[in-house]
Amino acid sequence: MGAVLRNKHIAAGGAIIALMIAMAAFAPLLTPYGFGELDFAVKNQPPSAQHIMGTDPYGRDVWCRIAYGARVSLTVSLVAVAIAISCGSLLGVASGYMRGRLDFALGRIIDVMMAFPAILLSLIIGVVLGASVRNMCFSIGIPLIPIFYRVARGATLNVGGRTYVTASRSIGSGRLRTMAWHVLPNVLPQIFVVLSVGMGGSILAEASLGFLGLGIPQPTPSWGLIVNEGKAHIFAAPWTTAFSGGFIALTVLGFNLLGDGLRDFLDPKLKGAGG
Repeated sequence: MGAVLRNKHIAAGGAIIALMIAMAAFAPLLTPYGFGELDFAVKNQPPSAQHIMGTDPYGRDVWCRIAYGARVSLTVSLVAVAIAISCGSLLGVASGYMRGRLDFALGRIIDVMMAFPAILLSLIIGVVLGASVRNMCFSIGIPLIPIFYRVARGATLNVGGRTYVTASRSIGSGRLRTMAWHVLPNVLPQIFVVLSVGMGGSILAEASLGFLGLGIPQPTPSWGLIVNEGKAHIFAAPWTTAFSGGFIALTVLGFNLLGDGLRDFLDPKLKGAGG
């Protein structure tokens, strides 16, 4: 554990992510306002002692909405990545281990999915399914499946010829047992590295969909929705978008730093090169 924390990227990224999780968890304790509380008498007010990040065009406290919005943005991103990692990893391991027709069929499906930019595919799915928290998880998670599929498949091709896998087959273990007990555990480290990067990408996807009006419906706040609400006042009241955009950027940076640190820690070749 100490060796992990000594990695500067892991320590910095983990600290940022922990801060965001704490903000989301303790949002009701961090602000005296409600995220939907309107007060047109103080609309578009700059940061002050009463409203440390100012107010939006409806007089709502920006800090309050950002704190509560962290709950939505982080939850949607986490569920979306869980969908992507479970589907992509299992399909990738099965494809790389069994090969043959299954590998060919899944490969062509993944090729079709990757022919579309991820954000475009998210938009299409979002329009088809409609705006809701559950649908947004699917619209963000499905386009991420190819990333985990390719990583899992590539790692499985590398692990599939190892001695312990061959020994498992030689003593009569079935395909499912071999994949579950010998292949998947040795593929997980590579998947965990991509996991943190996928979280950063899902945060950006949620913000993009929210900004385009295809995210979480009102009045529930999300970081992308907050930016969307303040874009018409970006010059007169820049704090309505700047603070939310800053939290999005900081969170993505945290996940990317964590991913870089995990890659350096888990990849012996990179550690040797660094030394």
